[in-house]
Amino acid sequence: MQNSEGIFICQRKYIREILTRFGMENSNAVKNPIVSGTKLSKNDGGATVDSTMFKQLVGSLLYLTATRPDIVYAVSLISIFMSCPSESHWPTAKCILRYLKGTTKLGIFYKKGGGSTNVVAYSDNDFAGDLDDRRSTFGCVFFFGFGAV
Repeated sequence: MQNSEGIFICQRKYIREILTRFGMENSNAVKNPIVSGTKLSKNDGGATVDSTMFKQLVGSLLYLTATRPDIVYAVSLISIFMSCPSESHWPTAKCILRYLKGTTKLGIFYKKGGGSTNVVAYSDNDFAGDLDDRRSTFGCVFFFGFGAV
């Protein structure tokens, strides 16, 4: 949507399509895309699930991250398990969908004119947080003026 104040980019329709595709259109909304402190492992002993369906879900969510930086960490976390997802990974993926259910109207607003031409960056790390190989997870967002780039 574009108006005299700027441009608002939202993927409301796409979110509804994702929720319908994965049977979550009638789910209850949650306030966070992932439960704080969630740790997932490749070797959790759970039964494996349909990897094609899991890959489709992760792919859909990755496309959505272009306008929803609030879900990037959670989507990155579950994308690690695309090759061999287990039953323990689905609840985390469904939590992201439930979060999207309650936040369909969110997006990115790029304000017209004015604003600072400075670049501001924010980052966060989870040092050695991966239970399998002790790798760190890193996330960052850059702002130019009023919008995330």
